[in-house]
Amino acid sequence: MPNLFLDARMIDASGIGTYLQNLIPFLKNQIHVTLLGDPKKIEKFLDIDDLRVIPMKSPIYSPYEQMEFILKFKDADLFWSPHFNVPIFPIKTKKRLVTIHDVFHLAFGDLYNLFERNYAKILIRSAVKLSDMIITVSNFSKSEIIKYTGIEERKIRVIYNGVDTSIFKRYEKEELEKVKEKYNLPAMFILFVGNVKPHKNLRMGLRAFELVLKNIDNLFFVIVGKKEGFIKGDREIFNLLERSKLRERVIFTGFVDKEDLPKIYNLSSLLIFPSLYEGFGLPPLEAMACGCPTVVSHLSSLPEICGDASYYVDPYDLESITEGIERVMGDENLRDTLIQKGFLRVKDFSWEKSAKEHIEAIFELLQAS
Repeated sequence: MPNLFLDARMIDASGIGTYLQNLIPFLKNQIHVTLLGDPKKIEKFLDIDDLRVIPMKSPIYSPYEQMEFILKFKDADLFWSPHFNVPIFPIKTKKRLVTIHDVFHLAFGDLYNLFERNYAKILIRSAVKLSDMIITVSNFSKSEIIKYTGIEERKIRVIYNGVDTSIFKRYEKEELEKVKEKYNLPAMFILFVGNVKPHKNLRMGLRAFELVLKNIDNLFFVIVGKKEGFIKGDREIFNLLERSKLRERVIFTGFVDKEDLPKIYNLSSLLIFPSLYEGFGLPPLEAMACGCPTVVSHLSSLPEICGDASYYVDPYDLESITEGIERVMGDENLRDTLIQKGFLRVKDFSWEKSAKEHIEAIFELLQAS
């Protein structure tokens, strides 16, 4: 069995954490996996009895992680970084693999300060230069990596993420009622699953919702997460939430247990996902698996991933987002069509399939001269 070292410090992150949590159980059956990270954190998400874990606690993007890579790393057949924060100095491994989910730091560099922008640029360019293979999660991300780094296409492998349909699925009414009570959810609501980063475009979603309330008075807007995490440092969102109508109609769930999120999708009237930039975008697929219709941005990877199973809007156009919400809320036939197409679409994305393609890529890389 080949010896794979995998940086698992982001096991608890939203996107990359989901990626690691779902792939590692498949990988460890065919590859000898050693994880780098905090053992106590990792065992919250994975059974580590048959995994070797080397403690590594330095924060990502820090100079300390570069020193720790050198100090902690042992001989390996392959080192795999699930993010672009790769070791920039030589390490003792035969091959290097990196997953670059997107190049948002380069595409939207103006959102970062000079140090953050330049450090991200160094890391991403080091990642594509030093790695023997690059995995990315969509053809859109592949084109963006090529555009911003000039790397040759042959070095990149596109492997889609998956959805765990044993968790993201339809639930019985009794289970849904328990979750509804637990988070004090209203009878009818639009759902937002994401973070406050500017490219998630929450502010436009809220502005559109404010307009929708003129025609659908008993509707609420539910945001998965803590209020403090969304409004801290974002004056526009803070001001929006202080408006009387939104203050009464926007609900923050607070922390949501992993097993409860699928049930919240089940309870929602639709998912709004007006993102400006996504390497993949898991929430729309998760919603589809739960029978929740989706209104999503027509930009970046989303049409590639969502296919004909979403209602598309222009995320820069307030009228387009508003009209999209009203159409899906008000047209029962359209809702049913999106729900049924969503169930079909999500069948194309499984973690088992994704893991199989990752394992094939790993063995192909190891066998290459």
